Amino acid sequence: MSHERSIATVCLSGTLEDKVAAAAAAGFDGIEVFEPDLVASPWTPAELAARCADLGLTIDLYQPFRDLDSTDPDRFARNLRRLDRKLDVMAQLGTSTLLVCSSVAADAVDDRGRLAEQLAAAADRAAAHGLRIAYEALAWGRHVGTWERSWDAVRRADHPALGLCLDSFHVLSRAGDPAGFADIAPGKIFFLQLADAPHLQMDVLQWSRHHRLFPGQGAFDLPGFLARVLDAGYTGPLSLEVFNDVFRQADPARTAVDAMRSLLWLEDQVAGERPDLGLPARPAAPRLSGYSFVELAVDGVSGPRVGDVLARLGFTHAGQHRSKPVQLWVQGDAALLLNASVVRPAETGVAEVAALGLESEDPTGSALRATSLLAPVLPRTRGVAEADLSAVAAPDGTQLFFTRTVPDGWPADFLPTGATGDGGAGITRTDHVGLTQPFDSFDEATLFYREVLGLGPEEVTEIPAPFGLVRDRAVTNPERSVRLSLTAALLRRGEWSPGVPAPQHVAFGTEDIVTTARALRAAGAPLLEVPANYHDDLDARFDLDPVRLSTMRELGVFYDETADGAYLHLYTEVLGGRVFFEVVQRISGYDGYGAANAPVRMAAHRRARLATP
Repeated sequence: MSHERSIATVCLSGTLEDKVAAAAAAGFDGIEVFEPDLVASPWTPAELAARCADLGLTIDLYQPFRDLDSTDPDRFARNLRRLDRKLDVMAQLGTSTLLVCSSVAADAVDDRGRLAEQLAAAADRAAAHGLRIAYEALAWGRHVGTWERSWDAVRRADHPALGLCLDSFHVLSRAGDPAGFADIAPGKIFFLQLADAPHLQMDVLQWSRHHRLFPGQGAFDLPGFLARVLDAGYTGPLSLEVFNDVFRQADPARTAVDAMRSLLWLEDQVAGERPDLGLPARPAAPRLSGYSFVELAVDGVSGPRVGDVLARLGFTHAGQHRSKPVQLWVQGDAALLLNASVVRPAETGVAEVAALGLESEDPTGSALRATSLLAPVLPRTRGVAEADLSAVAAPDGTQLFFTRTVPDGWPADFLPTGATGDGGAGITRTDHVGLTQPFDSFDEATLFYREVLGLGPEEVTEIPAPFGLVRDRAVTNPERSVRLSLTAALLRRGEWSPGVPAPQHVAFGTEDIVTTARALRAAGAPLLEVPANYHDDLDARFDLDPVRLSTMRELGVFYDETADGAYLHLYTEVLGGRVFFEVVQRISGYDGYGAANAPVRMAAHRRARLATP
């Protein structure tokens, strides 16, 4: 069964005019009108209805009507008068359903029979207008805070114009059990609102008002929740209602695309687990097996500097692109492209990660999936006999190329330089890439990589960096051959901060970091100096062999361990104002990224920058 997709205007930033335009452009079928948005708009309800019709949007819900019930008869009478006015507005909007929230007021009705009577009285008035009421339990409602209590009230009222609104946040934040939805009478779920959220230990009202997320971005079991709602016979819209401080500041057009992608993800999950429910599904993302290349955008200043460092890291300048100023540097299975075709007069000397080449078992299928998830293939020019590669843009602007490294594939675009190198420094592969995300798109990026590329998100960690907290989340494929470390500052940094605003790094793997580190130091690679206090602390925290610890101290190697294994790593200084390289050795089953060492690394990078003339 196909369900329409809807979004509450409260999810989006801007005026009501901005919000409906963004919802329509992202492909939504309908909207929920958040009453404060209408109150602030110059459009009359009838004009809003006309505009939505022009854009192909239905108005699926008018919300919220608060604090209806009251133990004070006079106040309840005034509330019914207020209700009559809102029903008149709904008639002009052309929407049939009003969301009524459980009361939080001091005079809210606790007696179940009396509450049912008052809801029935309200439903009488709605029915007289040909409309209906969807009653919702707010998780912080004074007396009705669970979906079971709201269903009890609706069941007792027994009115055809009164049903339930089920909101995933209100249910799951209170650890409600969606399995109980099976006990709701057929046809009594009038509306469904969907929101995800991280697991937080805080007041549920503040949690709701500031930290909701779109499906797939948080920790709730939204696929299980939706499956239970559909099992109960719900046939209405799948609607998003997300209160989030970042979304309220972000570009509404971009947020609406993120929202639509979240619904498509949710449908995919339910369709994969429960095909009997009839939700549309697209083929799974083709398997990714690794990095074919990482491309850095450089210029006449940063390019030679980065190239010199790559040579000191043991890389060989093995190829030159046939038609573009792009160099190919290789060592083992690691490949870097230095692309000097991007001109940024205002940012002379900058180097940055511009693109990732991802090995796909089906590059065409990867591109088609991305397009179906609102990430269209980017236009690009190519010369005669050059590889026809498809690329899409990630939320931070990084281009993602879907490739297959075969003899007539992308490597054939590079003419051999004849350089053979001296055997390298022991680097064997690209282990991971670290990308700082814009403040507004950290959660968007997680969903993008999860849904478009099929990468699984790891747990979020927060790093106490020298210039403020940094949030970090990795996304990986099951084989761990594609790893991305996504970071974002929790707050926008002040202008005074000497830190790199949006650092990026490429991490290379080695099987013997001691041998690699000695080779890099002998070659004069600009390795990051590590303070003596760090290794003194290692000695206190870990039972390391004294000789091994002495070697790590000598070579500037960082260390971390878990019950599964160990991680040894070192860094270069920042190059081109933004990029640095990391070399890592993973021992046994270590699966992390040395996050505990990040504050020390960040402080060391700052000292190195300040010391540079």
